[in-house]
Amino acid sequence: MIGGRVEHEQSALDALHKADLRDAYERGRRDERAGRKRHPLLMTVVFLLAAIGAALLAMAAVNGSFMRAGDVVDQQLNVAADRAGPAARNAAGEAGQSLRDAGRSIGNRTQNAG
Repeated sequence: MIGGRVEHEQSALDALHKADLRDAYERGRRDERAGRKRHPLLMTVVFLLAAIGAALLAMAAVNGSFMRAGDVVDQQLNVAADRAGPAARNAAGEAGQSLRDAGRSIGNRTQNAG
């Protein structure tokens, strides 16, 4: 009987130590996770930069060198800039015209109301 009681007490102590250890482990995980909060915008930017880097590496592999891949990227960026410039100017001109029309409309309303 005495031997059985000692084994029972020992297993109870082991269970208590395991529970304390598990609790301490979970607290440590929570504390560490709280210290490493990630910002979604920053993670998006990092992901986009990694994707651009992977695309450049793939282009270098296809074109045989980084210099030729850089030339291809430069040409594509120039084409995009040439197309975007006039479109942006047209959009700005149309927005300016819309603002002038709105200003005239408001001016006419105030003259008619007064």
